[in-house]
Amino acid sequence: MKRWLINLLIAADQLLNALLRGQPDETLSSRAHRMRVKGHRWWGWTAAAIDLFFFFDPHHCERAHLSELRRMQLPPSLRT
Repeated sequence: MKRWLINLLIAADQLLNALLRGQPDETLSSRAHRMRVKGHRWWGWTAAAIDLFFFFDPHHCERAHLSELRRMQLPPSLRT
């Protein structure tokens, strides 16, 4: 049940990112970190706000981006 809820939250996050003209398989947190590293001011502010919201998960956006790069959102059999 817990994994199902997490999957739904990730799907909603990816949908929100896609609605904001992002890649459909990337979370908003990952995108915010990626764009912050590129020096985009607005995304830097967005990443800081997301990290503040997830106060219990230090460096949330950076960890989300690393998770995307490692393709951790996929089942183990589909990761490369």
